[in-house]
Amino acid sequence: MDWTRYRFRSLWALPAPPARVYDVLERAEDYPSWWRQVREVNRLDDTTGVIRIRSLLPYDLTFTARAVRRDAVAGVLEIAMTGDLDGWARWTITADGPGALARYDQVVQVNKPLLRRLAVPGRPVFRLNHRLMMRAGRRGLTAHLEAV
Repeated sequence: MDWTRYRFRSLWALPAPPARVYDVLERAEDYPSWWRQVREVNRLDDTTGVIRIRSLLPYDLTFTARAVRRDAVAGVLEIAMTGDLDGWARWTITADGPGALARYDQVVQVNKPLLRRLAVPGRPVFRLNHRLMMRAGRRGLTAHLEAV
């Protein structure tokens, strides 16, 4: 087993139609306004940006995100990531009653030296840290959708 490789999945039930959720999730540069763990997004061009995140644990992760797929009809947003994290992440937004279900899938390899050194003993804590970040993101997006 490669202890530096992670696979995550989160499901967010959201109080807005899929098209509206897609529009918000497509604007990564706005994430810091509603997702406090996304500390910084610097757009490099129309498809690429540098993102810095930090959850509960005292370390930042910085990576370059490049749009691989933007399909509003299918409700899919996918990025490739390089830097402290190498891999991919994908949002898939579908209808869920009067709202939407946003499914987040991510497969990454951690490259940050400290996290690689602590890969085995730290794995449960790193997974919990990710879960807390995703929970905060769902809450932040829900509040943002309800406020707008």
